[in-house]
Amino acid sequence: MLHLVSVLHFHLRHWPDAGNASIATIPMTFRIDRSVRQGFRVFTLSGRMEAEQVAELKGLFDRDYRNIILDLRDVRLADRNAVTFLRGCEADGMKLENCPAYVREWMDREKD
Repeated sequence: MLHLVSVLHFHLRHWPDAGNASIATIPMTFRIDRSVRQGFRVFTLSGRMEAEQVAELKGLFDRDYRNIILDLRDVRLADRNAVTFLRGCEADGMKLENCPAYVREWMDREKD
């Protein structure tokens, strides 16, 4: 089974530093795990999905979206660019698994 990991780093705005009461910035990760399941390429996503991550994902896909599954179980935050991208992927035949409810609702509202 093919299993590769791509990790992107970016910063969460503020997070309390354990060493003192001040506010510190810590890195947060967007992770892409790739695998193959029953002939489908599966991209399991986790973390925060924004425009930068959308560009990274586009670079990993070929033109035939019908053989790709995006597993969104661990996506914690998605911005408008990510939602627009996901909506387009689904419209082109890509399967979205474990889509967070707020992302699904946002995608449905954007259709109208």
